[in-house]
Amino acid sequence: MQTALPQFIYIIYINDLAAGAAEATTTAAEGRPLVVIGHRGKGMNTLVSPDPRLRGDVRENTLRAFNDAAASHPAVAYVEFDVQVTKDGCPVIFHDNFIYTQQDGEISGKRVTDLDLDEFLSYGPQREQGKAGKPLFRKLKDGRILKWDVRSEDALCTLREVFHGVHRRVGFNVELKFDDDLVYTEDSLTCILQAVLKVVLEHAGDRPIIFSSFQPDAAQLIRKLQDKYPVFFLTNGGTQVYADQRRNSLEEAVKLCVAGGLQGIVSEVRAILRQPSAVAEIKDANKLSLMTYGQLNNVPEVVYVQHLMGVDGVIVDLVGEIAEAVSAFTVTAVQASGSQDGGGGVVGERMETAAALAVAAGTTPSFSPREMSFLLRLIPELVQ
Repeated sequence: MQTALPQFIYIIYINDLAAGAAEATTTAAEGRPLVVIGHRGKGMNTLVSPDPRLRGDVRENTLRAFNDAAASHPAVAYVEFDVQVTKDGCPVIFHDNFIYTQQDGEISGKRVTDLDLDEFLSYGPQREQGKAGKPLFRKLKDGRILKWDVRSEDALCTLREVFHGVHRRVGFNVELKFDDDLVYTEDSLTCILQAVLKVVLEHAGDRPIIFSSFQPDAAQLIRKLQDKYPVFFLTNGGTQVYADQRRNSLEEAVKLCVAGGLQGIVSEVRAILRQPSAVAEIKDANKLSLMTYGQLNNVPEVVYVQHLMGVDGVIVDLVGEIAEAVSAFTVTAVQASGSQDGGGGVVGERMETAAALAVAAGTTPSFSPREMSFLLRLIPELVQ
């Protein structure tokens, strides 16, 4: 059964995509697997998503979410999570800047970094049997505050607990979380990062670790403070505009990485699809690794195209489904690459051959060569 084609809201000529893929040192051609990373564990909790799979199978950023992601498929190599530091200096796992609860009918919120550890852990389900925690609410981007309900619950946790409570098979992508509305001095950043580093260096052992951050100064500073683990700069790549110009394009991201000795970039996937030639600039010209995040990474066809372009890893919410797709098409992509004579054949033809092999083998994603050709002519800005 073939996959229905998605909706598109803008068009790009195939020459741009083919050029980007041809210039890149492609992961598929070199036989390296595409790294699958579970976003906040087994996926973020998008409370109002029309897709029930994205609303909350398990509470994000918890031990259960991380272990469920690790158990979902062997192709899941890392889990990604957000680290903030409490007022009393403890690194904890939580994404939002503010945490909300309801008491006597009134909803109130507090900044996570203004809480001490005990108060932070008092929110939500409790590990101690019979103990009730404060009900959790979440503020959406449109300003609404909703009850944060998920199908499978777990308690909030600390960074130290994650190192001891998550299966050692998976690595950690540790996102260093900062509030865009706050100004951080170098001293304050250093204090926060040293608290995180202390836990990582004491408890990581041989577990693979990647640091990442949207905060440019924090990304460069964590690189200065240690050289054991790679550091990636997170960027929207121009899909959103910020006062700090270093956050507004892939070109600025490359400059920051080169200047600070960072090892890679994690880009919003739309930025890479809009500017496919950037893959070669990032990977070949500057010898950086490249990963992506974003809702489009929950679509197997979009992940497949990135694999052929040379992207090294994808952060995803539909962890098991995308891992299954990646494990299938990685093999067929390598077979398709090997079927070429290496004499500079048309990139689009190589991609169609890979798609044809996938269809013939009955693997995922199952779309026809004609659909694949159409996909390569268009950049998929999926309409939710």
